[in-house]
This record gives sequence, structure tokens and C-alpha cells, in this order.
Amino acid sequence: MSHENVEVLRRGIEAWNQHDADLWLTDAAPEVEWMPAGPAAVERTVYRGHEEVATGFAALWETWEEFRLQESEVRDLGDSVLWLGRAQMKGGASHLELDQEFGIHTVLRNGKVTAVSTFLAWEEAKEAAGLPE
Repeated sequence: MSHENVEVLRRGIEAWNQHDADLWLTDAAPEVEWMPAGPAAVERTVYRGHEEVATGFAALWETWEEFRLQESEVRDLGDSVLWLGRAQMKGGASHLELDQEFGIHTVLRNGKVTAVSTFLAWEEAKEAAGLPE
């Protein structure tokens, strides 16, 4: 099942980069929780359920003119997946451009995403996933 979990995460990254919340939510459990980090935390720190997650994504994409994720490494951890890469962002109003480390720890159950936590540093993401530095 875990290789399939990696594919679920990668489909989610692709949906994110396409700004397609509906596509992202096709692999999410109804009780999914999204915990955005830093510039992604537009309105709140935790979004629960499909409706809140879709609302959070929409708010973020309105704030950031660009917000793309580029993969560097993926670690299959069985019931979870750790994604390490870069976030390339451009502010909608400020036009400020950022290019920084970005980490995503995704927990899955029965092939569905139940929790997603994002981090602005790889070390924080690794720690959250229970990996040694």
C-alpha cells in the first residue's frame, strides 16, 4: 500500500500546482486535516474537512499570485509520506518572490489522506515525521 501512498501524495502535489482543490480532495478522507505553514496559513492554522480545505486553498491562491511546489525527495514511511522540495511563491499584492525549502508530511489510511502538515524547513518536516536529523 505504501508505494500507492507516494503516488497519492504526488497526485496531490500536481493538483496543488494546477490550483485544483477538487482534484486534490479526490484522494482526501472526509475528515482530512490540513495544517499549513507560514505563508500558506492565510486564515487559520488548521482546516478540517473537504469544505474548509477547499476554502483554505482558495484563500491561499488569492493571496499568492504563484505558489508552485517542486519535488527534491520523497520518503515512503508506510502509513505516511514525507515530501521534501521547494516552494516558489510570488505575492499577489506585493509581488514579493520567495524560493525556499518546503516539507510536507502526509498521513494516509486506506489510501486516503487524513492529515497534511506543511513546513518551511526540511528539518522541521523530518522531525514531525519522526525521522532522525
